[in-house]
Amino acid sequence: MVAFKASEAFRIDDDELDEEPVHYVGSLIDGTKFDSTRDKDEPFSSKLGYGQVVTGFDHAIITMKKGEIALFTLPPELGYGAIGRNGVPPNCVIQLEVELISWITVVDICKDGGIIKRVMEKGEQAGPPGDLDEVLVKYQVRQDDGAIIATTPEEGVEFHVKDGQFCPALPKALKTMRKGEKVNLIIQPQYAFGEMGSKSTNEFPSIPPCSVLNVDLELVSYKPVINVTDDSKVLKKILREGEGTLTANEGAVVTVRYTAMLEDGTVFEKKGFDEGPLEFITDEEQVIAGLDRAAVTMKKKEQAILTITPEYGFGSTAVKCDRAVVPPNSTLIYEIEMLDFVKEKAPWEMTSQERLEAAERKKEEGNLLFKDGKYLRAGKKYDKAADYVHEDAPFGDDVEKLVKALRVSCWLNGAACSLKLNDFQEAIKLCSKVVDVEFHNVKALYRRAQAYLRTADLHLAESDVKKALEADPHNREVKLIQKNLKQLQAESDKRDAKLYANMFVQTTKDPSVGTKRLKVEKVEDDKRGEEVTTTEMEKVAVNSAPPPV
Repeated sequence: MVAFKASEAFRIDDDELDEEPVHYVGSLIDGTKFDSTRDKDEPFSSKLGYGQVVTGFDHAIITMKKGEIALFTLPPELGYGAIGRNGVPPNCVIQLEVELISWITVVDICKDGGIIKRVMEKGEQAGPPGDLDEVLVKYQVRQDDGAIIATTPEEGVEFHVKDGQFCPALPKALKTMRKGEKVNLIIQPQYAFGEMGSKSTNEFPSIPPCSVLNVDLELVSYKPVINVTDDSKVLKKILREGEGTLTANEGAVVTVRYTAMLEDGTVFEKKGFDEGPLEFITDEEQVIAGLDRAAVTMKKKEQAILTITPEYGFGSTAVKCDRAVVPPNSTLIYEIEMLDFVKEKAPWEMTSQERLEAAERKKEEGNLLFKDGKYLRAGKKYDKAADYVHEDAPFGDDVEKLVKALRVSCWLNGAACSLKLNDFQEAIKLCSKVVDVEFHNVKALYRRAQAYLRTADLHLAESDVKKALEADPHNREVKLIQKNLKQLQAESDKRDAKLYANMFVQTTKDPSVGTKRLKVEKVEDDKRGEEVTTTEMEKVAVNSAPPPV
């Protein structure tokens, strides 16, 4: 027996309610019965938070487990209060014998009453599907009068969530469901077929205007689809989840087998079957970019289907492969299994000597890529090399000087890559790291000045040029920047002088006219200035940056 006090708190979630089928018998303390669902031989469906019986009834229900029978004693303030009703006198303590038969979660999916979901059977723990995922569902659709409109085959239907099925409400509902979940949906016209209804098709009969639909929906399963490259040009559909949580990484040695096809099903390559598994190192251009990028997202034993657009495949070139020629601009399909991988060691897993050797190796790889014009990949190599000899990494005094020089070299080379890629802010950041430890490093000041010129920070560029020439008065590259800088500053001064001259002349004649013309001329001058500045700055030797050191 449980007694409640009015001060006990109860809260209902704004977008999720519980609906509980219960039996209850209400009686006074002397045993006089005033209400009973058992006499009606039908359970009562209670919606929490609506006070459908009495306030204390909601308090009681949330303490119960499915199948439990309990007797609750409620004070008047949680019962029928000072007025009383239904045969209960005023200010009367009552008793409720309650059996919680089950409970149903009710969700207002769009928070406007347009799609109400009642969870009939909960699904697994794994999260709901997303727009790209491929789902297998079963459903039956009925009108208000119970007439069946549509039923899926026994095996269900498969589709991508974003592509939808039957009516707009289904994708919205599916994105709230879990694998194995069964629900009942009440769908208002605005999420079904609206005021117009729909004409009959080969699949479905006609649906009258303003129809409210009742749908029994089951999410049988789904296959996650991963947007590998964030631009939807390499998609990975997982057929079988891999083991554990670890995936391969850049620089990992991966072992795979795959069947590669064109969109029409033509197999152009098979690897890892009769001749044994295929092994390659990720991020080394040993396979096409799409396959390489997808491999680092895979777990051991994972099976997937990759869809790779030409940008990450063979591009606009025809390529002869083992079994067929891949035409230009072909989208490729790979059925792949990740058999195994050995991740590249992280810096914290290495000894000091191993980190030093790895940094030297990555730097040299970056140099080769830089010479080949592969600046993005070269920059990544320099970043990795710098990580291996990070400032916080412990090194002995005997190699500290070598480590510092290697670190500075990687930052400088990374800045050179950033300049080539027009990533001037990154170039400034890397050069600043060098200047922080070597105040008069000419290469760092020179490359940062280049970046400042391209961001139109002329005063900062002038400061770096001045410092560089103090350290190396005869440096040819720095003098070239100085020459361009003076020209840019002269152009800027000329524009400013013209602007102020116009301001003086016009304001002495007619202040209001002067102000208007000043605004127009300033905009025009700014535009011309931008054109000149850009043209002149492009003359600066960004494209002739010294090779890596």
